[in-house]
Amino acid sequence: MAQQERAVRTRRAVLEAAAAVFAERGYAAATIAEILNRAGVTKGALYFHFDSKAALARGVLQEQMRTEYHLPRELKLQEWVDAGMTLAKRLPQEPILLAGVRLSADLQGQDVLGSAWPAWARLTSCVLTEAKERGEVLPHVVPEETAQIFLGAWIGVQFVSQAVAGWADLDERMSALYDHLLPAIAAPAVLVRLDTAPDRGARVIAEAHEKSAALTGVSG
Repeated sequence: MAQQERAVRTRRAVLEAAAAVFAERGYAAATIAEILNRAGVTKGALYFHFDSKAALARGVLQEQMRTEYHLPRELKLQEWVDAGMTLAKRLPQEPILLAGVRLSADLQGQDVLGSAWPAWARLTSCVLTEAKERGEVLPHVVPEETAQIFLGAWIGVQFVSQAVAGWADLDERMSALYDHLLPAIAAPAVLVRLDTAPDRGARVIAEAHEKSAALTGVSG
């Protein structure tokens, strides 16, 4: 069991180090040597988990999709808003998410690395489909189409925020994106109940941490 725990910690250390290097330098300029130095592990330990730099990058992209905060809500559209707002809050602070943005945008490397964009679009489409089945979304809305439109807008918001404000205004820009898009797809009775405030992400993250701490206390 101790050996397994060490392996899990080593893999995590390698992923976090690789994410930091990919986020700063991009895939092409990143080197295994720098990743090893940051992770503080041996080359053998790294290659036990990832057999190449490309495998490392794919691992970072996969890890990005596992880091979503999800708290069930009465409204599926609120869950969708919460997912986007928590991502906007966390993105500037978490290398794995930052690396995912840079790797996904690497058009030259997509054939080798893949991209997180299709997975994000599928996730959005699934949530909107369920929301439509519940009557939260207007009848004319096509979830797959809306998901692609939202993905394009979200990518643009990320890049503009990074270029203009170094990510400092990403919460406000994401809130504005929802405020402009939701009136076109949400049923009026649902729209007035949605919380899209810029601080929504921070509040959801705090709530998730409180619930996690409470569960840990009970189990202890």
